[in-house]
Amino acid sequence: MLARSRFILVLVVGALLAVLSFSLQYLHLIPTNPVAEQRSLGKSRKRVNPVLHTDPPAPDPIRDTHQYCNYPNLTEHGWEGHSPADYRLVSVHVMIRHGDRFPLYSIPKTKKPAIDCVLSDKSYRVVQHLKNGDHFRQAYIKRHNLLTADWSPRHLWVETTGKSRTLQSGLAFLFGFMPRFDWSRLTVRQQWSTLFCGSSCDCPARNRYLDQEQRRQYRQRTADTELERTYVTMAKTLGVATKNLRAANPVDALLCHFCHSLPFPCSSTQTTSNAPDEGACLTLQHFAVIRRQQKDDELERREAGLYRRYAVLAAHPYLNRTATRMERIARGTRKGKEEAVFALASAHDVTMAPVLSALGLEGAGFPKFAARLVFELWNGPEVKDNDRKIDTKRGKWMENMFIRVLYNGEDLTFDTAFCRDHNRHSAQPLCPLGNFLSFVRKDMFNIVNATSYQQACHRIVL
Repeated sequence: MLARSRFILVLVVGALLAVLSFSLQYLHLIPTNPVAEQRSLGKSRKRVNPVLHTDPPAPDPIRDTHQYCNYPNLTEHGWEGHSPADYRLVSVHVMIRHGDRFPLYSIPKTKKPAIDCVLSDKSYRVVQHLKNGDHFRQAYIKRHNLLTADWSPRHLWVETTGKSRTLQSGLAFLFGFMPRFDWSRLTVRQQWSTLFCGSSCDCPARNRYLDQEQRRQYRQRTADTELERTYVTMAKTLGVATKNLRAANPVDALLCHFCHSLPFPCSSTQTTSNAPDEGACLTLQHFAVIRRQQKDDELERREAGLYRRYAVLAAHPYLNRTATRMERIARGTRKGKEEAVFALASAHDVTMAPVLSALGLEGAGFPKFAARLVFELWNGPEVKDNDRKIDTKRGKWMENMFIRVLYNGEDLTFDTAFCRDHNRHSAQPLCPLGNFLSFVRKDMFNIVNATSYQQACHRIVL
């Protein structure tokens, strides 16, 4: 009975969030503050589908896909909010990938999967982020009192893309996270670019690196003879041209069937009352070959280094805004104004994957549904030095400020490019904030032989 009551509650919350997201997009009941952006004429919105993670020998593409689905009925713990004694949590900055979604592509001559991505009992999107939000409530509000019941809109920074899946996911997360959730008090800022690049979207070099990476990816895919035979077999099974099947991006559609435990599609022309003959439907073996090729592609991608160069330029605007917000909070110099202590960006895989790669976390794993990337800002104990006074004008304010980076609950701070060399066993067990600020503003551009974002974006790529 209790389980049934909880399920009914989930459906009610799902219906509420769907209505709220519709209201925000079409009726403008929630105050919005669109972020002015320069629309890039390049290809920043193209889907590269990079797979960043490399499994141990003999990878299992099916096991990896189960992880990608991120089933909401599985309990997942995380290290968010944990720190050494005497450290005070100052602010939290979160990027999430939207939850489960309906396929963006359809396979020719097949029926669409029978799921409802809003209210069905097989819908994961809302449930996944309700669980994430509840986990963050325990970690940051109950443990650290980051937000109180009388929270003010100025304590929050919330931004999403214009897609309903990111908006609904963000609202579901906040519903589970915030004390006394009140959607009418929220200001949701809309990003027009999936890269969350704000007013800094113009970056020709980024687009050229993306073109080069896509050409490399195409060559690697067409050279895979097993993959080509699989596409030919699948196309013959469905009665479509092989080139049409490839263009339909079948892995995107098959992922939906896999994650929802649905039979793989059969040709819609199979209309007899009997079950389709053997070979009339796509199979798990077909799917496994496509996923295996994606896993193989990641090895070449990391060796080629083109995606990492693209990622540095794609992720910098978001990382720079996060760094700037952290610095303002650490300095405490915004006279008469309070900085947001919790920032949420509800985004896509093509948003989060470049951020991970730019941070040097190629082995962290391609963003699964409802993935979460967290930057925590901590204030450590004061440095005991009676002979020296801290001079904030010379940057001494940073001495007690530290950062942690967590991905899906795992602390990966010392795997990042900016903190690998930090001695984690020193008197400072967390990563200094200064490392992150220097990385975002200069060091991350070393890979493209530049010292700034503008220089990197507008230099000639050979």
